[in-house]
Amino acid sequence: MIQVKQFVFNEFEENTYVLFDETKECIIIDPGCYKVQEQEVLSKFILTNNLKPVKLINTHCHIDHVLGNTFVAGKWNLELYLHREELFTYNSTSAWASMFGMVLDSIPEKQIYITEADEISFGISKLRIAFTPGHSVASLCFYNLEQNLCIAGDVLFAGSIGRTDLPGGDYDTLVRSIKTKLLVWPDEMRIYPGHGPETTIGVERTANPFLQ
Repeated sequence: MIQVKQFVFNEFEENTYVLFDETKECIIIDPGCYKVQEQEVLSKFILTNNLKPVKLINTHCHIDHVLGNTFVAGKWNLELYLHREELFTYNSTSAWASMFGMVLDSIPEKQIYITEADEISFGISKLRIAFTPGHSVASLCFYNLEQNLCIAGDVLFAGSIGRTDLPGGDYDTLVRSIKTKLLVWPDEMRIYPGHGPETTIGVERTANPFLQ
């Protein structure tokens, strides 16, 4: 059984997720831990729960979702899993960091490129991948239909959708991604977004003003 732990990190209030199962293997998705105190919070949770990180994953590579990549990759000797086309987004984040008075570390050297045809495995668990561009050029959502959970990045929020005025964004593409890839799921599917509270497909299907 997959368990999901959410952390809220950095000044953008970004949701970082640790997913783990009974084997104690875990994956870290979109680490936004920028400050030392935030890095310590993440590390303490993993240590206290005797977890073994096996993968570092980005749903997409806007600045708020990659601030902790280098720390996580270095501390646990992990490869970075991302869509190849998200390097376009990642390469522009240093400029965004400087605008906010932040310093972005270089992209982790060990990279594995993933697509919708792949799966993410850890312990005895697996996540499938949905290609959902629109917020960024190659956003990915990671989901498990049996357990009705999806780590959605900034594609879909409670009552809203991802912004489309950042590099690689396109409103029509994003709405199409949501309607063709996410809204086909059952109402019970839980959505864990990149910002804000958890929601479900059922709630967003009926109440999200951007999807009516």
